[in-house]
Amino acid sequence: MLDTPEAVVEALRENHDRPHGMQRTVTAEELVEAAEVFDKPDALVTALLELMTAYEFTGEQRKSPVVFARLLKLWDTAPESFSQWEAHQVFWRFKWVTTSLLQVPEMPLATVRGWIDTMKERYEGAGHGMQPVAAMRHHVAAHTGTGVDDAYDLWATRPRTGLSDCEACETRHHAWHRVAAGDDAGALDVWRPVLAGEQSCSEEPQMSQARALLPLLRLGRADEARSHHLTGYRRVRGSTGMQHEVGLHLEFCALSRNEGRGLEVLAENRPLFEATGAPLDRLGFLTGVEVLLARLVEDGHAETPVAGPPGRNWTAGGLLAHVRAEADRLATAFDARNGTTAVGDRRRERLARRPLLDEPLPLGLRSAAPVRASASAAPAAPAAAGSGAPEVPEDFVALVTEARRLARLGHPGDSVLWARIAERLADGSAAHDDRIGPEELLRAELAEERAYRLRQKDENAESGAELETAAGLYEELGLAWQALAARVRALAWTTGEDDADAGRDEAVRGRLDAMLREAERLKDEAPLTGEKPGDAERAAGADAAADRVSAYFTVLYADAYAAYQETMRREPEESASVPERFERAVGALRAEAERLGAPHQAANARQFAADVAGRRGDVALAEAELRAALVDVDASDRPWRGSRPRALLAQTVLARQEPAEAVELLHRAIADAVRYDDADFPMAPTYALLGHASSHLGDRAGAVRHLSEAAARFDRDGEHEEAAGVRIQLADVLEESGRQADAVAVLESLLSEESAAALNERMVAQIRLSLARGLRELEEYLPSAEEFLRLASTVSGWEDDAPIRTLVAADTAVALVLADRWEAAEAAYGRALAAHDEAPNPPMIVRMAREFARLTAAARGAEGVEEALAHLARADAVLDGVPEDAEGFAVWYERGEVHYRRSHVLAEAERFEEALAEAEAAIGVHEGGGEQGELPRAEAVRFAALVEGNGLGRTDEAIARLTTAAARCRNTGHPEAAQILTALREEYLARPRG
Repeated sequence: MLDTPEAVVEALRENHDRPHGMQRTVTAEELVEAAEVFDKPDALVTALLELMTAYEFTGEQRKSPVVFARLLKLWDTAPESFSQWEAHQVFWRFKWVTTSLLQVPEMPLATVRGWIDTMKERYEGAGHGMQPVAAMRHHVAAHTGTGVDDAYDLWATRPRTGLSDCEACETRHHAWHRVAAGDDAGALDVWRPVLAGEQSCSEEPQMSQARALLPLLRLGRADEARSHHLTGYRRVRGSTGMQHEVGLHLEFCALSRNEGRGLEVLAENRPLFEATGAPLDRLGFLTGVEVLLARLVEDGHAETPVAGPPGRNWTAGGLLAHVRAEADRLATAFDARNGTTAVGDRRRERLARRPLLDEPLPLGLRSAAPVRASASAAPAAPAAAGSGAPEVPEDFVALVTEARRLARLGHPGDSVLWARIAERLADGSAAHDDRIGPEELLRAELAEERAYRLRQKDENAESGAELETAAGLYEELGLAWQALAARVRALAWTTGEDDADAGRDEAVRGRLDAMLREAERLKDEAPLTGEKPGDAERAAGADAAADRVSAYFTVLYADAYAAYQETMRREPEESASVPERFERAVGALRAEAERLGAPHQAANARQFAADVAGRRGDVALAEAELRAALVDVDASDRPWRGSRPRALLAQTVLARQEPAEAVELLHRAIADAVRYDDADFPMAPTYALLGHASSHLGDRAGAVRHLSEAAARFDRDGEHEEAAGVRIQLADVLEESGRQADAVAVLESLLSEESAAALNERMVAQIRLSLARGLRELEEYLPSAEEFLRLASTVSGWEDDAPIRTLVAADTAVALVLADRWEAAEAAYGRALAAHDEAPNPPMIVRMAREFARLTAAARGAEGVEEALAHLARADAVLDGVPEDAEGFAVWYERGEVHYRRSHVLAEAERFEEALAEAEAAIGVHEGGGEQGELPRAEAVRFAALVEGNGLGRTDEAIARLTTAAARCRNTGHPEAAQILTALREEYLARPRG
């Protein structure tokens, strides 16, 4: 019942603890009505302030001035009803009213300026400084675009007062002034304290993070932009009071070529379309939506379904028209009110922006498949000069001739040309020309290319059919070598299938042997040589001779590949003939490569040998073969063949803890793959390895960049489980870098409904555990507890991993108590103890008990002491049952920490003698931990000295204790701990002595 002022105030206090949103706002309105009936307006003052706060932070600025008018009237008529804090808030919220009035285009500018004049008079009358008044005049000038520099100078040169905006908010305004002046670098220098977390408030850093995204992208500081999007967006997601900031994140997605991510952000913020209480911020949101949608429509995706205002289904094109009409109306209304074009100009400037990156910025998030430009909207760009990628001739004869030349060289860029040939024949823009030889030859070549592409998709049956088609066409043309090469390739590719058994392997070997004999027969008919033809020979058919050599190597390579695949599937002891066959096939490929002067084929043979050696544990042989393979590649004048052996060598040197060389090798491998347009190079796993190597090298920024790229590429390849594994590693690197919020954003993206459905239960559980702990580190205790509860439900049926259930139950209990859900926490505590009885997990139970002791004492004071001590007694009992030398569990440390926590609980209860005894017990236990025990021992000494000096008044004993301990820390290489102890010692020395 709200029938007393005290009841209303208590309800206001409870409502204040709720997150900002509809429930809090509606309740605040109801509490104002309840407070109006009392004779004294004290409760009404508090209720009006709470309601104004609710409006301010939920985007209802239209209503805020009316509430403040009532407050001001009460201030004039009953100032005694205002507490000291409430009196301060009256003057503080003059600024809120100014910005609220600016938000509404129907409010005349003269009224806004008149209000600032009233604010000035009130401030002067109360003896307050004028800097906040100057700040409001600067806001009006920046909004209207008139007199901006003068207004800024009048504000920025005045000293701050007790009513000035907080430092973080003022930093944002200073930085934004520089952005508006075109000084991105200067703005980011000004922003540094906020973006680095040194200045913060309820609105910061999230507002600045959104505004800094564009300057960071324009300056090429993409890593920082990625981080501020990840962490900043989490703070503004779904907030009606942060509409403008959500719009800036949408714009960032468009400008960083992350349209797919933008659509997800749009869907998560669909309710913002109905938030109309802050028109200026709404315009900012709608303009961000328009930037994103305009990109989609421009790229040919007008019919793509998107999330828009509730009540109907929207396409990108339909929503764009709807948003544009309303945003145009709002911008026009503001410019009409202001008598300038400043608002419309800023809107037009945003809409004119184009993506700032050539490729999507990898965000590290699991998101929807990226929206790609349609073929008609985005014609292929010509190859850059000197890039190594092939040019695509317009002339059809030249196109076919160049494709064949590249195919003979094994250049990866030939696939682009073959694809173009097929397109032109299919769309009728080209027809067969006799100058390129028989039509059947081109058909056979295209069938081989189709077979290769099908093979890349693991569509082996279809691939084999295409190769048989090619072989038949080659036979019709009398090209026996090419027909043989096509058939042997089809046969060898079947050996890579997972379901191949010994019987099938034997059948394949028999057929391959027959094909090798056929190759020998063809060689006897027309011996192959490695001599390079001169001009005359080339004109007379040297290309045909080169084709025969190439086909011969295809046969040898296919035989080696088949033997390699069989070796990978069969254990050596299963059949001695398997490794013998492998050695024979690889040896033949290498020997013929040397005889015929084809070092790139020798490199292929060495890669097979290296891989098998590595899998057998002979790392030295694997490394030697790969280094030799790179020498062969260099001798072949075919540099595009170096990417794969370099990536394999990087794995080898990383295994022997040489991350610097691994990073260098991987960078070169990726660079060459890009340079030579090698679309088949495994970019995703290579980037993942590069991220791993960079992390080992200590380059965490590089690790984040490369792991993000790897995850995005795995997603594009449909390898979602591999992408999830990379993102888990990425989250670990982010956490190690102190970027816990970034890590949480990455993990959250993995647990969306679509993402989690693609993963197995164990991986989802691992992700959820990391996320729950990450949220706890961010002090987002209730979301953390919710994740732990979901995890507990998942692992409840894991009979084969019972200790995990104990771990999750204990973590869940701690999360719930941190979230102030005591009843649920105590129930989870009981479940953890029951789980421990069935599947012991001493570390988790001991840490749970210690945390409960700490939080019980903190929450319940003297009344909770005995309960806290009972928790610690339970921890001792668990430790008594664990051997001191238990593997993977430092019993001495846990025992020492229990003593340390008990000393805290006793000290808070002013049981100082007992507290000192427990602190000394902690010191003694940590003493037994050797070097690892030095830092916890030093902390126990510090607390013992606090108990002695402050609780027991034994300052001299405390000083002596600190002197000895500080010297010990210096001698054992812990100068920071020594400094902390010395500082406390000096504090005691400075005290008056009786």
